[in-house]
Amino acid sequence: MFRILVVEDNKNIRKLMAVKLEQAGYEAYQAEDGEKALEIMDSVHIDLIISDIMMPRLDGYELTKTLREADYNIPILMVTAKDSFEDKEKGFLVGTDDYMVKPIDMNEMLLRVSALLRRAKISTERKIILGDISLNYDSLTVTTTEETIELPKKEFYLLFKLLSYPNKIFTRQQLMDEIWGMDIDIDERTVDSHIKKLRKKFDYLEEFRIITIRGLGYKVEKYI
Repeated sequence: MFRILVVEDNKNIRKLMAVKLEQAGYEAYQAEDGEKALEIMDSVHIDLIISDIMMPRLDGYELTKTLREADYNIPILMVTAKDSFEDKEKGFLVGTDDYMVKPIDMNEMLLRVSALLRRAKISTERKIILGDISLNYDSLTVTTTEETIELPKKEFYLLFKLLSYPNKIFTRQQLMDEIWGMDIDIDERTVDSHIKKLRKKFDYLEEFRIITIRGLGYKVEKYI
């Protein structure tokens, strides 16, 4: 069970967030400010922090900065009433991973928490395990029960991206921007060509399928 630390000086908001997290299957811890949060982290392993910014003693900016300087890579979601670009920029510069503005939608908070935990797990392990299949980011390999295949970089990154977010539709433009970046010598046909190559190599697998969403792009569906 993932352990989530809610750092918020408003007692009612803090308790409500903790209740919603526990209802969603997480183990929630509560702290009224950054100093109390650090005390809790000294004795309990925390997987993710949801932190307000404006708090007494140690605010959300300082808490995040302190953790990053101590090499804590834990995902941090900032929740605050401060919605200017400068405030958000400061949050990201000190090391937050995501940002929500009050009043927050609790269901959206749960979606963001889930996404941050998933990303953190993939980032830490640099691999995806899907039944008997594993993707290793460092070696650019896909290992099945029968063989280990080393893929060209772009093919691997494309497959890794799709499998990291099963059932999420990515447009061709999104995939071009994320996989090929500023390369001006590619177009949507390049994405289609790489998808075709991946299907040729892995269509025999039962664990997943790359699905074409007509007029939009692609997604992966998992079958385990």
